[in-house]
Amino acid sequence: MRVTTRAGRDVVEGVGQNGELLVRVRAAPAEGAANTALLRTIAAACAVAPSRVTLVRGAAARVKQVEMADISADDLTALWPGLLTRSA
Repeated sequence: MRVTTRAGRDVVEGVGQNGELLVRVRAAPAEGAANTALLRTIAAACAVAPSRVTLVRGAAARVKQVEMADISADDLTALWPGLLTRSA
């Protein structure tokens, strides 16, 4: 997923041209605040607990990879058609 920080609101904007999820968060990328906001935003959009979403890769980058429990790749694709997913 591609994250934009210091946005006007926390929102999942949709799927980008390369199949990545586009997410905007209000938090600045300082002391992990943006990563925390990202995980909360993704969890809310998928109706799962924030504790079920884990940052796997990209803690200091705009492009990140997360792992989610309690939701299938098919469910994610249904939410965001065109999203590239990897099953665990």
